[in-house]
Amino acid sequence: MQTYTKKKDSKYNNKKPEAYGRKWDSQMELEFYEYNLELKEQGQVIDIEIQPVFLLQDKYIYKGKTIRKMEYKADFKITYSDGSVIVYDVKGQLIQPFPIKWKLVRFIYNDLDFRCIRSRGRKPNKVWEEMDV
Repeated sequence: MQTYTKKKDSKYNNKKPEAYGRKWDSQMELEFYEYNLELKEQGQVIDIEIQPVFLLQDKYIYKGKTIRKMEYKADFKITYSDGSVIVYDVKGQLIQPFPIKWKLVRFIYNDLDFRCIRSRGRKPNKVWEEMDV
């Protein structure tokens, strides 16, 4: 008897697009990457780091049990030609635990510029706007 396993559906029913040799968490994230590639070709962006990780809480022992470390993984860390560095998270909607981790990462790494963004409109009129978190 042959058994089949059902492929696990995405948590929010989004399809993970594949491009540039990797799977992206969302179409919006891929489009933001492509937008920044255009800026890089124009000389406005120097470096695009994909999914940089920030430590929020190191692992520790509590009552004899090891508690895992807690990390925040941003979508992008962009270095611009003027020397500025901005860490971006591309979101379609805000779902827990994101707001909590977002507050923690900005508190711990308050010397960095963190921005949560989303897109509005379609090409060629698409704009990227900052979200209030």
